[in-house]
Amino acid sequence: MSKVIYFYQRSSLSLLIFLFISSCNTSQSYTLVENWPNLSHNNVLGQVTGVGVNSNNQIVVFHRADRGWMDPMPDEKIKLPTIYIFDSETGSLANSWGNNEFIMPHGLSVDSDDNIWVTDVGSHEVKKFSSNGKLLLTLGEYMISSNDQNHFARPTGVAFDSKGDVYISDGYWNTRVVKYSKEGNYILQWGKPGDRPGEFNLPHGIAIDSKDRIYVADRSNSRIQVFSSNGTFISELKGDDLGRPFGLAVLNHRIYLIDGGDQPDKTRSSVVIIPIGYDEIEKTFDATLRQDRQNLGHDIAVGLDQSLYVADAWAKTIRKYQLK
Repeated sequence: MSKVIYFYQRSSLSLLIFLFISSCNTSQSYTLVENWPNLSHNNVLGQVTGVGVNSNNQIVVFHRADRGWMDPMPDEKIKLPTIYIFDSETGSLANSWGNNEFIMPHGLSVDSDDNIWVTDVGSHEVKKFSSNGKLLLTLGEYMISSNDQNHFARPTGVAFDSKGDVYISDGYWNTRVVKYSKEGNYILQWGKPGDRPGEFNLPHGIAIDSKDRIYVADRSNSRIQVFSSNGTFISELKGDDLGRPFGLAVLNHRIYLIDGGDQPDKTRSSVVIIPIGYDEIEKTFDATLRQDRQNLGHDIAVGLDQSLYVADAWAKTIRKYQLK
């Protein structure tokens, strides 16, 4: 047995509830889809860091092509395509673009209009593209980092509420969430360094549920924090089974989390599924294969058919797990 601890805060009152969970619950069972995706030798994946799903159930993948993580960041943009779009059933490559556009790809999310939003931790920018790769909006300033309304410092993830407002976890150098309108107008921000409610230590991923609650993967604090759309702290999910939350997805009253472990030597790729409002973890499973030399589960997405897609940066792959 292990446990997740939920902290609930209402006005001046705080209620601490210990919810014991079993990681053996098998109400949902997933199996790896072999030979997915179906890529030719001319279209190989680099470090896969972001994944999303559009309204046609196509799988949109963000990867680093022939570039690996490096720090300090390089000055040159990646020359090869960094956005791949796959047919969810066949795994065939439907489209690719994003060459000569990014320094160091990181997070990717797809909004309700099928626009693709990405974060570039190398250039300190967040970009919005149409579904076929036309640049529609840029937030931040190329290669300029700061923590004001118009700049980021290695932003990590993007999510959207029911109104289309945009929430950005800003992430590696800043410790905050920034909210914009869908047109890119600044609304508000919250967060500072620390481990208390509303504080962050590397907010690495972000997701939003149907009630516009904001879930932030507070990676180095080993927890998920939940906020209202105005940044008010609601609750905290924390426990051994959560590990280091790198990426999040929320669908059908469930939280899907990818635990990437500890860099550099204790990385992993572990999927955790938590029903919202229930008292036990529904499922955990290992998303690694025996032949992998190294793994780093970096992001996760859920298809319209509830298939899971796990982005593994060190294994340089995207893996599909189908619900039985």
